[in-house]
Amino acid sequence: MAYTPVEIMALILVAVVALKIIVILIKPKAWYNSVVKKVWKSPNWMMLICLVLAAVALYYLLMEVTIVQILAVMLFLALLAAVGIGVYQKEVLALADKLLKDKKLIKRSWLYIIIWIVLIVWGALVLFKVI
Repeated sequence: MAYTPVEIMALILVAVVALKIIVILIKPKAWYNSVVKKVWKSPNWMMLICLVLAAVALYYLLMEVTIVQILAVMLFLALLAAVGIGVYQKEVLALADKLLKDKKLIKRSWLYIIIWIVLIVWGALVLFKVI
């Protein structure tokens, strides 16, 4: 049976998340040492690779679903992430305070901000039947 690119992406996610959960339940430090430390060792490379993979994923997703559906799924994931991170309220607030004190926050986050602006404008234009 041939899988579509979207099904392959879903399969990759299922496999990685299942592996992550299993490793974290058995030996949490192993995930940290073998994945987290290595991925975050070179944040610029990690960001570039993730940006390219996100663009590829978006390209294939748009072959099967609309930008509005993608944004709805992003809302679902944001809410799910909030549930997961909610138990770390003190740490999240400390990080937020630290980020707000960063005078270069906007300058450092320009690409991320532009991506979000493009996505929300694109979604709004589709929702309001402009495009």
